[in-house]
Parts: sequence; structure tokens; C-alpha cells
Amino acid sequence: MTMYRVGARGSPLSLAQAGTVTRALERAWPGTSYAVDRIATSGDRLQGASRPLFETDRRGVFEREIDEAVAGGRIDFAVHSLKDVPTGLPDGLLVACVPARAAPGDVLVTRGDSGGGGLASLPAGATVGTSSLRRAVMVRRARPDVRVRPVRGNVGTRVGRLLSGDGGGLDALVLARAGIDRLGLDVGAADLPLGEFVPSPGQGALAAVARAGDGGMLGLLAAVEDAGSRAEADAERAVSESVGSGCRFPVGALARAGGGPDDGGSVSVRAVAFSADGSDVLEAEESGPLAEAAEVGRMAGESLRRQGVDGLARGWRGMVDEWNRGAAAQ
Repeated sequence: MTMYRVGARGSPLSLAQAGTVTRALERAWPGTSYAVDRIATSGDRLQGASRPLFETDRRGVFEREIDEAVAGGRIDFAVHSLKDVPTGLPDGLLVACVPARAAPGDVLVTRGDSGGGGLASLPAGATVGTSSLRRAVMVRRARPDVRVRPVRGNVGTRVGRLLSGDGGGLDALVLARAGIDRLGLDVGAADLPLGEFVPSPGQGALAAVARAGDGGMLGLLAAVEDAGSRAEADAERAVSESVGSGCRFPVGALARAGGGPDDGGSVSVRAVAFSADGSDVLEAEESGPLAEAAEVGRMAGESLRRQGVDGLARGWRGMVDEWNRGAAAQ
């Protein structure tokens, strides 16, 4: 039995994600086993800090210390939520595999049955919590009569507070479907339409990060790579990289891989960017060969730039300030 060390955050969701990958590896490579090292990150420390997480440049804050452990040889590879992985990894590291992607969309979680019909079923004046600026704007566009407020904490903590009534007046949460499913949470979660709630680039996908020179590990991880999920991730991440988006300037992107082995496959991507108040929206759609997924995403991002996405970005400072004041009052 050959044992490998895997790095992950200590949150229940991060451990569940690591388990998804290690179980797939055990099926692909009988005779291997995997020990998970729990590593605290800057993002974990910010979760409990007085400074709201959404004010921080999130690129790498949930991965940096774990990736440093990979680079230093203390662990063999890391498992991350792909949407949190920076497009530029430290020298010597790469995204070695993207396993089959889970559902990429968002859901509305409520107490009881009040949200079974999605946002439309919430009463006027309801309070919806989220830790995502992208989701906040999309909720406001769909339901301008509800209140949206920032929340912190891992998925289980947020859901627990909502369901127990200890959420400080929260009536609902908007979360990623993949997180709810991976944690096996038994909650009423209504899927939000992907046409209105375009996910964060890479949402629902996982990334295994390894050393570029570790041929044995790269070969091991290649067995659980999913070509379609990799292409979708490459396209969506190229959108983000092209427009320079981040926590202070969210962009939604959703790619879909299709076709078959005879035609080489194809990928299409839709990207959206909103003004902070949700009144203006820019959209771009591109498609192309599966093998050129990153270029397809780059073209979508360049289309947003030509439409003036940089101008929208300047308006986000006010929303961040508004949310900071709201969080300080909680």
C-alpha cells in the first residue's frame, strides 16, 4: 500500500472535497491510500475577523499556505475549490487535474417551505444573506424588494444559523449547489435559474494542485481528470483573467462542453458583468473547439472589455463600503 499526503483546509466542505478526489483515486489506483493534512489558511483567519471577507482580495487566500506545503514537499498535492484558485499559481505548481464537475449553479436555502419556489416565493422585505457580491447584485436584480446582506462563516455554519433562527433576521441564503450536495445537507434548496444567476468562474469544479516536476504524482492524478470539466474550467478562468476580475469586481461565467470524440468536441461560454446597482449588464457569448477552451474564454472576456467592463468596475467601491457599514452594525 502506497500512501500519499493531501493538503486541504480544515472546513467540513474542504474535507468533503478532498474525500471526493481521494476516493476517485483509490478506485483508479487500487493499492494507494491518502492521508489528509488540515492546513489553516489566511482565508480561514479572515472568516472570523471583524474585517468582512468580501472586502479582501480573495485570490489565493484560501490556498496560499496549502500550496506552499505542496511546493515545499511537505504534502504531495492539494485539493481546492477551483473558483478560489488564482489563475496564476506559484512557480513550480500547476492544476494537475480537474475531476468531473458538480452542479455549477446557485440555490436558495430557506427555513421550512417558504422558499420552495425560489426567490419569487419570498415575501416582500425578506432578508437574504450571501458572502458573494456577484450573488448580491443578481438577487437585487431579480427581487429589488428584498434586502440583501453580507454573511460570513463556512457553509454549515451559515445554514445552521439560518435554520435555527439565530441568523440575525435572515430569511434565506444563496449558496452554491455543489457545496450543499457535497456536505449532504438535508435542507430545502431551490435551484436558481442559470440564466439569471450566472455562476462564478469554476464554481462546482475541484482542482488538484501538484508540483510540475513530480511526474509520478501527475500521472496518478491524470487518471481522474475529466476533459469536459477541464475545458469548462479553462474557458471560465480565462474570462476572469482577461477582465482582471476578483472579489471587488465579480464576473459570472458559465461554459458548457459538448460534442463527441469524432469531432474533437466543442465548448461555449457565456460571461456577464453587472454594475454595482444591477442597472447595467454586459454580456458576451463565444464558442469554439474543446482544445481551444482558454482562447474561447479569452475572447468572451475581451468582448466584455470592449463593451466597457472597466467602467463598471469603478462603481463597485461604493457597494463594498455599503456592505462594510452593514457588517459593522451586525
